[in-house]
Amino acid sequence: MNQEEKFIQMTTTPIPKLICSLAVPTIISMLVTSFYNMVDTFFVGKLDTQSTAAVGIVFSVMAIIQAIGFFFGHGSGNYISRKLGSKEFDEAETMAADGFVLAICSGVVIAVLGLIFLNPLSLALGSTPTILPYTKQYLGVILIGAPFMTSSLVLNNQLRFQGRASFAMIGIVIGAVLNIILDPLLIFVFDLGVSGAAIATVFSQFCSFLLLILMSRKSGSIVIRMKNVKINLHFITEIIRGGIPSLCRQGLASIASICLNHAAGGYGDAAIAGMSIVTRISMFANSALIGFGQGFQPVCGFNYGAKLYKRVREGFYFCVKYAFIFLVVVSTLCGVFAPRLVSLFRKEDLEVITVGTAALRFQCFTFPLSAWIVVSNMMLQSIGKAVKASVVAAARQGIFFIPLILILPHFLGLTGVEICQTVSDVCTLVLSVPLTLSVLKEMAVDS
Repeated sequence: MNQEEKFIQMTTTPIPKLICSLAVPTIISMLVTSFYNMVDTFFVGKLDTQSTAAVGIVFSVMAIIQAIGFFFGHGSGNYISRKLGSKEFDEAETMAADGFVLAICSGVVIAVLGLIFLNPLSLALGSTPTILPYTKQYLGVILIGAPFMTSSLVLNNQLRFQGRASFAMIGIVIGAVLNIILDPLLIFVFDLGVSGAAIATVFSQFCSFLLLILMSRKSGSIVIRMKNVKINLHFITEIIRGGIPSLCRQGLASIASICLNHAAGGYGDAAIAGMSIVTRISMFANSALIGFGQGFQPVCGFNYGAKLYKRVREGFYFCVKYAFIFLVVVSTLCGVFAPRLVSLFRKEDLEVITVGTAALRFQCFTFPLSAWIVVSNMMLQSIGKAVKASVVAAARQGIFFIPLILILPHFLGLTGVEICQTVSDVCTLVLSVPLTLSVLKEMAVDS
């Protein structure tokens, strides 16, 4: 399918059918990616509480690496989808090359600086003296893979924004399967412990990188060519406009994770481990929502670029409606089976299970609210409403979460740590509703 045929498909296919066809591969990609992130926690949890906590602590650094990857991936991808929608194909090819090169360079910088300052970085992330050696082992290996992680995310998102979600899925899923296979092999058979989990993650990311390069060369996709690299103020500005909401969302998630580790650390290693497990479970449940929303993003970008605003609004309400129904079901199941879910990762430690169960059940109360929050953020980002998108993106784990995690434990103790995300979600919904409705009204007038 060439670019002209893709344009016709994206602007004429009935919205429900189009979004579902694009969402299925992205949901699979997100679920598998989240699943293999959980696999590290699952297998490392068979070692000891300190190793489990270390994986949770390093998650904040992985969130930073992902933030950079999503910044360049969403920044370039949003621009690419709009330009394909307006049939400016040369501009789209240039942006694809620029986003890819900038992501690799950023990954190299993260890796070098992280390895130089490995010990102080591990402490700053929230490691206790007993957790520190495990954190350094895991983090030292993860940093080596930073360039492949950032560039893989760019390739994945650029393919997705071109409406080629199935190609993006192949690269991600195969890498994830490799990680799942290698984790127990390296951790237990080769007796590498927590370092084995990190090696499995980095190797799988490298394989995903190679496969995504191959997928981007498939017929009809924009091929990354070094001759198209034209990094200038215009393209950097467009990347910032499209990518800053992702940077806010992922970057603040990292800061929030560090604050959470420090807050939970006051109640012992078991509290850190318990909250780490809940974070992974929540990410897995949330990944299906994000995958569904990502199926909407190329539809949103193409049709907004083609000035078909009615289709953008229709897609938004379709996604919010069915995402909400799905999340109600998921929240109910997670709430009922919370102890069993947490014990899958650390059944030998009753304190970890107690903390994790309480935190997970609190989050289940407000999880359905994410339907509006996430889809709003993705729509605003895809149509270039950078300021509003950034505010919504920053709210859930930044504007509200960070002050709350610093305040609530002082009044409610460990319960304050456990309910922090729940309170933040309610505040984020209240903020996001008027911001999103104002944009939807603008498009209704212009339709």
